[in-house]
Amino acid sequence: MKLKAIDISVFVTLIICIIATVSFENDCKGIREEILRLHVIANSDSDADQQLKLSVRDAVLKAGETVFSGSEDIISAEGRIAENTGVLLNCAKQTIAELGYDYDVKIELKRSYFPTRVYDDITLPAGYYKAVRIIIGEGKGKNWWCIMFPPLCLPAARDNKETVSDFLTDEEMQIVTANHKYEVRFWLIEKYYDIKNRYFVENK
Repeated sequence: MKLKAIDISVFVTLIICIIATVSFENDCKGIREEILRLHVIANSDSDADQQLKLSVRDAVLKAGETVFSGSEDIISAEGRIAENTGVLLNCAKQTIAELGYDYDVKIELKRSYFPTRVYDDITLPAGYYKAVRIIIGEGKGKNWWCIMFPPLCLPAARDNKETVSDFLTDEEMQIVTANHKYEVRFWLIEKYYDIKNRYFVENK
């Protein structure tokens, strides 16, 4: 039975999309390997818990300014975090206690999946990134996040694209500075990971 012309067109389009997605995924790997994210996760979505999250964020960023800057690459950034986890943890605990809460808090460094996200005018494509996660209480609320390395969390560096371009190639910079709303590739890469995570990645 002969395929209809429309069926062939759909099939060819699908193949092109798959090829483009795989190619874009390869282009994004280097970006993920050079980015370290910071997430502060609230106990819940209540107004009080969300405000507490922001207070913890401010205190941690202030106390850890020397931790979040001065690293030459992501490996040294991770090393500095590991060496100063106690400092950051104590700062978070003290802030929580001073504000009258008794929530537990923990800090972990792990690789996790994240959808496409925009930080200022930097777009991070969907995929697995290493992130320092500060989890307050049950950690069931919305999170605040930023790019810890390169250190865009710091006020002096937030709008400094040169900080990012120091660690990404020209091709990677073109990706992260693209407008994801008009980039079909960002949508395709999210669908790629939706399928991969649902059917091929074992839940842990």
